[in-house]
Amino acid sequence: MIPETTAPPRIFAGIDIGTLTCRLLIAECFPAGRLRELRSDRRILRLGQGVDRDRVLRADAMARVVATLKEWRQVIDGYHVDAATAVATSAVRDAKNREEFLDLVQREAGFQVEIISGEEEARRTMLGIRSGLPPGVTDLLALDIGGGSTEFILDQPGRPTMARSIDIGVVRLCERMLHSDPPTSSEVQEARDWVRRETAAAIAAMPLPSGVMFVGTAGTITALAAMAQQLPAYEPARIHNYTLTIEMVRELERRLLSRSRAQREGLPGLERGREDVIAAGAIILRTVMETLLMSSVLVSDLGLREGVLIHLAGGR
Repeated sequence: MIPETTAPPRIFAGIDIGTLTCRLLIAECFPAGRLRELRSDRRILRLGQGVDRDRVLRADAMARVVATLKEWRQVIDGYHVDAATAVATSAVRDAKNREEFLDLVQREAGFQVEIISGEEEARRTMLGIRSGLPPGVTDLLALDIGGGSTEFILDQPGRPTMARSIDIGVVRLCERMLHSDPPTSSEVQEARDWVRRETAAAIAAMPLPSGVMFVGTAGTITALAAMAQQLPAYEPARIHNYTLTIEMVRELERRLLSRSRAQREGLPGLERGREDVIAAGAIILRTVMETLLMSSVLVSDLGLREGVLIHLAGGR
């Protein structure tokens, strides 16, 4: 619920340029980091295609993103926002030609893109998650599975937020290990071993308090929540604060790994364009939950995109 305030809310626009997906949010920003959405959009544009292997952003991928950003620039201009910002994550961080991409975006779409580190990505993601949690949640461990990286974020009241970023995401995992369609058992096992090792290393210096709430955000986890409910269309109200149990995740993973990419098309709840990467996402989520002995995960439809706006508005 939006708190009452005497001053008119400010309007901000934020863009998250991810490895797989680009997201836009225009919202009114209220005190205490609360947002009221005015316009949102997301596109699966695959900016990070091939970056894990070549360390270069492909010309066609950059062109797809720039075309979308030009479109979004016109949308943003129609809202007379107080400020607008764009951030880029794993794919742009890793690319040798990132300056070429940044120059292209500024020249063609008028955005000065900020490349944020994995740790800063985690901090802003936590701002977004915290803005939409149910009452009473204190100690929180958040998981953000992206296209090129995955972030673990431990947030406890009165203590500095701890964040660890690992270079495993759904696009990177597919390109590096899941070459068959569907993946072979040996490919899946190799992927599990990699995720397990990196997760254990990331969490080793992050002591988890007893009873910590485990929350997941971003496209993989929200897609799995939509699939678990067999939603014919994406419904944020039914996905946000939905609970996925480890048994649900194992069953979803089994269902996805038993099908080819073409056979996954049209599965209830699966967003078009995620057919090839959703199995990798299920592997990551299941392996992380089993490594951390988590029996369930609370799904957040809010994350980096919202945190970018709260940060822009001066929220901490």
